[in-house]
Amino acid sequence: MNQSVDTERQAGSAAEQDRVLIFDTTLRDGEQSPGATMTLSEKIEIALLLDEMGVDIIEAGFPIASEGDFEAVQNIAQLVKDATVCGLARSAFKDIDRAAEALRPARRPRIHTFISTSPLHMKYKLQMDPEEVIEAIEASVSRARNYTDDVQWSPEDGTRTEHDFLCRAVETAIKAGATTINIPDTVGYTVPNESARIIRMLKERVPDIDKVVIATHCHNDLGMAVANALAAVEAGARQIECTINGLGERAGNAALEEVVMAMRVRNDVLPFRTRIDTTRLVQASRLVSTATGFPVQYNKAIVGKNAFAHESGIHQDGMLKHAGTYEIMRPEDVGLTDSNLVLGKHSGRHALRAKLEELGFELGDNQLKDVFVRFKALADRKKEIYDEDLLALMADASTSAAHDRIQVRFLRVICGTEAPQSADLILSVDGEEHRVTASGDGPVDATFNAIKEIFPHEARLLLYQVHAVTEGTDAQATVSVRMEEDGKMVTGQASDTDTVVASAKAYVNALNKLLVRREKTKPGEGLGTAV
Repeated sequence: MNQSVDTERQAGSAAEQDRVLIFDTTLRDGEQSPGATMTLSEKIEIALLLDEMGVDIIEAGFPIASEGDFEAVQNIAQLVKDATVCGLARSAFKDIDRAAEALRPARRPRIHTFISTSPLHMKYKLQMDPEEVIEAIEASVSRARNYTDDVQWSPEDGTRTEHDFLCRAVETAIKAGATTINIPDTVGYTVPNESARIIRMLKERVPDIDKVVIATHCHNDLGMAVANALAAVEAGARQIECTINGLGERAGNAALEEVVMAMRVRNDVLPFRTRIDTTRLVQASRLVSTATGFPVQYNKAIVGKNAFAHESGIHQDGMLKHAGTYEIMRPEDVGLTDSNLVLGKHSGRHALRAKLEELGFELGDNQLKDVFVRFKALADRKKEIYDEDLLALMADASTSAAHDRIQVRFLRVICGTEAPQSADLILSVDGEEHRVTASGDGPVDATFNAIKEIFPHEARLLLYQVHAVTEGTDAQATVSVRMEEDGKMVTGQASDTDTVVASAKAYVNALNKLLVRREKTKPGEGLGTAV
């Protein structure tokens, strides 16, 4: 009897050792990508999906940074049911107090505090000597422990920190009460074997490190974020910080979908497990892409459009004989369906609802009514509606808010070989309609000039990008527009079978996001952090 109980305990302990916690920072680090600002409703929708799909910790934002971040963390803390909700804070007490206030409604709150520890950062960024940094670590972690028993500490630029000092800093954080120690590769500098060596070194040299969870946070500047994260796990880390689609500043972060599927597909050499429902990965990828306006590259691992596409004759022949010849995972494992039911103008509301549910969208009756009107309008212009059309339709619906201050009411352009090209535009601004005709170097330039004439602004256009959703001359065009004002970047997106109309809506969508950012700007917004 006792031997059986001991065996069960050993098995349970071994299972816990194999468990890797997934810490998603899409809403914090991911939103630091230039132009990736999300609305409150978009953040909540993403957080709820992350919770449903089994993410262990959701880093909801950086509460001290702005009123918008505070509000997002607070709302997500109220709504998330299973996951731990985390707020980021520098070592300053005001940061920690603000994070604690935002996290107050959370069932499982975590404060994540950090300070730089590399010689370069301490000298030039902090202008502090090592002893001052050690004092700040002890004080900040202790302050956080006054609010919660779940405290995570990170040494910013950890992989470029001198090992002796890194060990001392980590030991200080553990003694002060940190329960998770995260080692960030802040600038994407490390390589897999070095990533593993750092974790092993800490496990060997730091007292009581076996009593905390070791985490890894890898940036992708050299294209090795996923490899570095997995190497750290092999060496003993049991939490991976990652983002949907690898979203993040500069080259991004380790991609959640890639680390999760790597451990699932190659469990023979990576014998670890997570709680993630992998059938929701494509849905999460599409939702984040829609919210941020950042398209997923076609050849992106796991969730890219071509991830399960085969054009080579040899590959197609092999796939017809046995899918395993060229596919190491099944499309349905990540949430892709084989069905691509074509809808048309005679399709009813029930067929549309069924197809949208298959694509991962659950709509209430009022939402379905609005989308159905848009669907019918699209079907009148386009003979066949494919999955990609519906995804673009949903993306456009999410960015078209009835309460937006600026809305496109009417657009007609004159273009062709004879200059000048012109645009006749009606915009509604704060409920009042304005009409203007403007010229430009082509119909899109003329349209943007018309918008600027009605709504003058100093925002700079940094990116204008068009891609066809499906094949054919009647394909919808999805337009992405990135704009910058006073150092703040936003991305607008819209789809339409008329490329110029899509361009106008995308430009206006970006302007509306800038207006929201203007209204929510407070002292401290935009505080730089690259943990």
